[in-house]
Amino acid sequence: MAKDPKAFKTALHQKMMSLEATELKAAKEHYDRLVADSHVSGREQFDNSDIAEARENADLAAAFDHPVKDHHAKIDVLEHMDFAVTDTVQPGAVVSFGGRRVVVSVATAQFELDGVTYMGISQQSPIYKAMSGLSAGDSFTFNGRQIHIDEVL
Repeated sequence: MAKDPKAFKTALHQKMMSLEATELKAAKEHYDRLVADSHVSGREQFDNSDIAEARENADLAAAFDHPVKDHHAKIDVLEHMDFAVTDTVQPGAVVSFGGRRVVVSVATAQFELDGVTYMGISQQSPIYKAMSGLSAGDSFTFNGRQIHIDEVL
């Protein structure tokens, strides 16, 4: 995966923090916009459609509060997770299998670092539970398929 595993893990950690910070910023902006649109005050006149639209925006803002909290929680996990180099599948590990690379940390969309694609998985994910504690060269069964672990870092 990398010539300098410690530097790679530091860069990976920074990349994941940056991605979550960007996601949090976008979620907060969306939430703030909906909250601002949920108020009818400040207008001299408003009708039932204005009130209905404001109420709909308030409901949407409440729904979009969850992504904001979710990204805050992910950032908290990433800030406190040990990304040290390891040889066993555990939180903070990067695991390669079947041409895929996953980072045991928080669930993320796919992202690239140095031209290689990764995806974050949580400790609650079924695939993590199937491979937890294993090392490179070990195999595990997931969804009825035998999967060989190529590398753990």
